[in-house]
Amino acid sequence: MSRLSSFLAVNTIALTLGLTAPARALIVFDPENYVQNVLTAARELQQINNQIASLQNEAQMLINQAKNLANLPYSSLQQLQSSIQRTQQLLAQAQRIAYDVQQIDRAFSTSYAPATGSQSSQVLVANAQSRWQNSYAATQDALRVQAGIVGNLDTNRIQTSALVTSSQSASGALQATQAGNQILALQAQQLADLTAAAAAEGRVQSLEAAQRASAQDQGREQLRRFLAPGHGYQSSNVQMFH
Repeated sequence: MSRLSSFLAVNTIALTLGLTAPARALIVFDPENYVQNVLTAARELQQINNQIASLQNEAQMLINQAKNLANLPYSSLQQLQSSIQRTQQLLAQAQRIAYDVQQIDRAFSTSYAPATGSQSSQVLVANAQSRWQNSYAATQDALRVQAGIVGNLDTNRIQTSALVTSSQSASGALQATQAGNQILALQAQQLADLTAAAAAEGRVQSLEAAQRASAQDQGREQLRRFLAPGHGYQSSNVQMFH
């Protein structure tokens, strides 16, 4: 009887404690809500990856723009200018009748002018000698110009090799364009040398043609004077041996 009373007392106390103790919160798992959260996180992660890829593309674009705007590290301008200046100096050193319109007009109004009856024999001889000296000097000038152009060939070879190498190793559009422009400048310098050589050779040919024309005109005048009545050739006794 005492044991039953003790068991009932214990159960009564336990029941009382169970009713008075606070109830614990129950964790409820919602699969649909979990899936939505996972999908949202995946979309946010994809957006972050897209932004990272976009930033990488922009960075690469900036790098490419920097390469396209980079200047070519090699320049042949100074060497080309030096070659052109050497050729110009040789042309400027032309002797006697140079590449000047006023000098040409003066020469063709004096030493290359048609021979007249009022000119003395000494003047005719002086004009003929002046014309020969002009042709001789022009020939020398042409040879000097040609020698200078030949001297530029080695410089042109070095510059061509350097520019082609720079063009092939260009890292951007600007460098490739600048290399191409310098190659065009080199070709222009070579054309300038050819023009100078042609001008020097043409000067020689023109002066020789003018000399022949003037010599023919002077020959006709001297023949006229030789055959003129009263002023022609008169025979005389000549003692050849003493």
